[in-house]
Amino acid sequence: MAKRPSRPAFAARVLSRSSYPEFLRISEILRLETAGGALLLLATAAALIWANSPAAEGYFALRDLKIGYEPWHLRLSLGHWASDGLLAIFFFLAGLELKREFVSGELRKVSKAVVPVAAAVGGVAVPALIYTLVNLGQGAGSLRGWAIPTATDIAFALAVLAVINTHLPAALRTFLLTLAVVDDLLAIGIIAFFYSSGLQPLFLLAALVPLGLFTLLAQRRVRSWYLLLPLAAATWGLVHASGIHATVAGVLLAFAVPVLASRKRGEAGSGMAESLEHRLRPLSAGFAVPVFAFFSAGVAVGGLDGFRSALADPVAVGIVAALVAGKTIGVFGTTYLITKTTRAKLDDGLAWIDVAGLAILAGVGFTVSLLIAELSFGAGSAYDDHAKVAILTGSLVAALLATVVLRLRNRHYRAVELAERHDADGDGIPDVFEHRG
Repeated sequence: MAKRPSRPAFAARVLSRSSYPEFLRISEILRLETAGGALLLLATAAALIWANSPAAEGYFALRDLKIGYEPWHLRLSLGHWASDGLLAIFFFLAGLELKREFVSGELRKVSKAVVPVAAAVGGVAVPALIYTLVNLGQGAGSLRGWAIPTATDIAFALAVLAVINTHLPAALRTFLLTLAVVDDLLAIGIIAFFYSSGLQPLFLLAALVPLGLFTLLAQRRVRSWYLLLPLAAATWGLVHASGIHATVAGVLLAFAVPVLASRKRGEAGSGMAESLEHRLRPLSAGFAVPVFAFFSAGVAVGGLDGFRSALADPVAVGIVAALVAGKTIGVFGTTYLITKTTRAKLDDGLAWIDVAGLAILAGVGFTVSLLIAELSFGAGSAYDDHAKVAILTGSLVAALLATVVLRLRNRHYRAVELAERHDADGDGIPDVFEHRG
């Protein structure tokens, strides 16, 4: 009798519930990001209103106001400081989260990691392909924007979930967070390789000195901010001067931070990565990202005619199509393909319509999309303005479509949420987390 082929090593249930400690940790992250999403929406609205008001000149004058020390290549506009400086904090946290997930989180298991990572890759590749196909005959100028629709904005997406009052199960929220973190890291890789110019190797080599010292102190579990912060700032400044986008420094610094607590060095409690994440996430979600959005989202639309003209640009058409259709096809299609080719299946209580809702919601691209638009076309250019209008429009359409799909399942989500709170034996751990398969 012929032997049945063995199942692949990572064949398992996908989008399954995490452990209870991981559930609590991710719930806290999502709570902060949801609050940050509300601030992000307010900052975006304020920028759009001011940029299209009679006082618009004041907004653009503030955005373009230059401050800093020129000999160190740091005389930058406020908008530039926000995109290069404040977003480095955002990417530092993204790096910490990704490293933590792969070292000590659920993604250390191949069976857990393969689907969200593959979905993130699909959610980057398909939108880039759709944008490129739409703009193929438009010349090299418009093609530079191929990476704009590749990233999901977790704060914006969570704000949408809060507004529609959906009771999304823990497994889906974890999947969404992991997906967003991975494609943020893919986006920063794209920025480093495709949107860096005028490379200065000496500055890049010099950046290795403070980065190395930061790594040495971090590995020794030194948490003194007065030692770490100057080294991080020096690394950021030298990477910026090297011609590589300075946000890359945030990821490099994050990867230098140890995740696990060192009992050998007498380190008690949480690891250094979790400690830094706990301290910096409120700063990122509550200040850094909203301020960046305020300086980046302001675009003079020019009324209804201007709005129509902007959306008629192939650059804008490509972005909207990529965010709405590309993200959905990329995330959903890759997840479906992985499960079918590995004979894995969705966890109990979930259906493919849930994955479809999340895939559509992944089309809410904002923070990183705005950053790549500026890098692609230059802040204030016609293409950049049209790209911003398209990013806002595509994100809004994706949010509305996701609302329709996810609300259809809200009654089921409420039942799952009740189950995730039920603790019959009163031991402080909900029963469903004690009987995970």
